Amino acid sequence: MLEEAFAALKTYDWGTDRTPLQEIDKAVIATRGDDAQRKVLELQLAEVLKTDVSRDAKDYVCRKLMLIGTAASVPALADLLSNKDLSHMARYALERNPSPEALQALRDALPKLSAPQKIGIISSLGSRRDGQSVDALGKLLTDADPMVARAAATSLGDIRSSQSAKALSEAKVTAEVQPAVTDASLFCAGGLLAEGKKDEALKIYQSFAGDKYPKHVRVAATKGVLACASGKKD
Repeated sequence: MLEEAFAALKTYDWGTDRTPLQEIDKAVIATRGDDAQRKVLELQLAEVLKTDVSRDAKDYVCRKLMLIGTAASVPALADLLSNKDLSHMARYALERNPSPEALQALRDALPKLSAPQKIGIISSLGSRRDGQSVDALGKLLTDADPMVARAAATSLGDIRSSQSAKALSEAKVTAEVQPAVTDASLFCAGGLLAEGKKDEALKIYQSFAGDKYPKHVRVAATKGVLACASGKKD
């Protein structure tokens, strides 16, 4: 039955009866706890991505690999990151893949992609709180494309580390990007405070207390300063 399901993937497309694929859905559940069988299933799915099946078939496979992906399926997924139609599903699968290889694939793809795909990779690196990407993301804060720069700021805020806070504070960004940098810096301060790094958090909050910042930023900074003083986590 599983062989029939994989055969059905060869002709599966939008609007096609999805019933035959249910055997693959069942296999994903049935192989839980059975590493050997799950690896066989993962490799079968990864092989499908290397063929000329439809976009929807590959989309389906990526969704399954979100659930069972390991280092074994990383190369097949990484090859789709530059595909404008499949990049988002491939990166979602890699983002949820716990292997170091998956994270490295996202890092490696970052400088190679055009803006729409690059923004997605930036988001995934932030979601993974990947400290090794801080330098690369910091450089993108001054990217010519403001959408890329803002995405980089947001991801640095998601990482919430001392290094990401430093990258944000040192970047000379445009007025268009500055609000994203400000928000991200405040996120970093909150993360640092939660980790008990009060001095680092306080320094960030105090840097946004000046009149040149909008009222909502000053209010957030003041609350942060008070939280640091009281020892309360922001």
